[in-house]
Amino acid sequence: QVQLVESGGGLVQAGGSLRLSCAASGRTFSSYAMGWFRQAPGKGREFVAAIRASGGSTNYADSVKGRFTISRDNAKNTVYLQMNSLKAEDTAVYYCAARLRAVVAVTPQAYAYWGQGTQVTVSS
Repeated sequence: QVQLVESGGGLVQAGGSLRLSCAASGRTFSSYAMGWFRQAPGKGREFVAAIRASGGSTNYADSVKGRFTISRDNAKNTVYLQMNSLKAEDTAVYYCAARLRAVVAVTPQAYAYWGQGTQVTVSS
């Protein structure tokens, strides 16, 4: 079993920055890929970014490429999402997820464990 707890969400003005963290416990964190997804009101869960188990490979949605950076610290069992140049359309609940494989994936169905989510609100 894997437990995931996100933190770092909040209210920020457009153009600002936030850093989300996701602390993992349970099974061996360094063995599985991690992803960030988001869900805005009335919309489905959307892929944001993912990182390979080793941290050597990342993948981003086109909508966040160049603005968001995913990283991980396997010694701290934590994955991060640095969000810069935030826009109103980035407003959503952000979820981290663990995939029981080393390689990244972009579909929610590929991830086995999910955190409870953290709200990010960007005011324009």
